[in-house]
Amino acid sequence: MKPYYQDTAVTIYHGDCVEILPALGRFDLLLTDPPYGIDAAANKRANRQHGKAAAPSRDYGCSDWDKSTPSPEIINMAIASARNAIIWGGNYFVLPPSRGWLVWDKDNGDNGYADCELAWSNLGTAVRRKRFRWMGMLQEKAGKEKEPRFHPTQKPVDVMTWAISVAGDCCKTIVDPFAGSGTTGRAAKDMRRTATLIEREERYCEIAAMRMAQETLSLGD
Repeated sequence: MKPYYQDTAVTIYHGDCVEILPALGRFDLLLTDPPYGIDAAANKRANRQHGKAAAPSRDYGCSDWDKSTPSPEIINMAIASARNAIIWGGNYFVLPPSRGWLVWDKDNGDNGYADCELAWSNLGTAVRRKRFRWMGMLQEKAGKEKEPRFHPTQKPVDVMTWAISVAGDCCKTIVDPFAGSGTTGRAAKDMRRTATLIEREERYCEIAAMRMAQETLSLGD
């Protein structure tokens, strides 16, 4: 099984996680953001913005990857691939009860967008929250630090870095079977962890590989 991209920290596979994931062994942490089945990849819904956050809508192209959610069997297979699991959009899936939910407060203000996104976890922690604005032009980071958007449901690197930190220092190897534009890999690499990514859309594999090839950001020694 040949990787699409590989460096010392991140390996990317292009294909279906159902076929690839069982061959990869077990990891310390599953950190993933599966399709929610809300058709976010439809061209007609590409990054619409309103009010203070208004900006020209980004055309991410039209695709069918978000027409439906992964089956419960696929979600369970993903959970079984690691000792610990964090699944963004956990409220869209049938998952066991958990007290360790992660809450991303998007600090959106008064508009029609969701105030928060939720991640289910089996970490056994208390509920944790991170506030990070990610709303059109009104992002938490501005100027040179502003993060480019490559994917209609892309999470900020800061949010994925926070999720890894909540999982703890013991989580050195990370897997994301719904990798999208590779934010899990970018966060893992910046934190000096290793990550294996699987993505079925080749254009996003290409973007993820480009992001991995960028110089690793320093978080301090």
